[in-house]
Amino acid sequence: MSNLLDTFSIIAPAFVQGLALSLGLIVAIGAQNAFVLRQGLRREHVGSVVLFCALADAVLIAAGVLGMAQALGEHQEFAHALALAGAVFLAVYGWKALRRARQSNQLRAEESGTGLRLAGVMAQAAAFTLLNPHVYLDTVLLVGSIGAQQPFALRPWFVAGASFASLLWFGMLGFGARWLAPWFAKPKAWQVLDGLIGLTMWVLALLLVRHALAS
Repeated sequence: MSNLLDTFSIIAPAFVQGLALSLGLIVAIGAQNAFVLRQGLRREHVGSVVLFCALADAVLIAAGVLGMAQALGEHQEFAHALALAGAVFLAVYGWKALRRARQSNQLRAEESGTGLRLAGVMAQAAAFTLLNPHVYLDTVLLVGSIGAQQPFALRPWFVAGASFASLLWFGMLGFGARWLAPWFAKPKAWQVLDGLIGLTMWVLALLLVRHALAS
């Protein structure tokens, strides 16, 4: 039992860091989230859309962590510089989230429209996911570089946490759309959410700085 607890105490921080980072980046008002929410409201190919979006994030995150780990392992000075740059990015991202928390925003998804076949819906999901340049900045570069800072044995757990965040978020949007839509239409809800995201990003930035200075 003690060995199990010791193992959990080792892998949990990496999993939670990946989870928190991915959630902080993915939870935002954007075209992809509006599309998933819309499909959930229409109850049209919801499972396929949720699975595609989550798997796409998981593949990009894993590729980012593996690729960045190899590059950073060969250049330690670059690793430290990238870690500090990532911390600055997270701090600025957190500041922007806290600034958004003072504004009124809402996420709406249109329910009307002609139903599409599965192929058409998946084509739209692919476009919203893969044609957005920010998805590569977030998953491959930022999440990948931060995940690469983890010890080798903990990188899979970081990837698992970040990937689970995507699955959790898209699952909530798609399958909980009927219940969540009124909540997302309330500016106050997004203000609270952005406030939590801002604080989380600042905490992760501090942890990244500590890691960079300690290594």
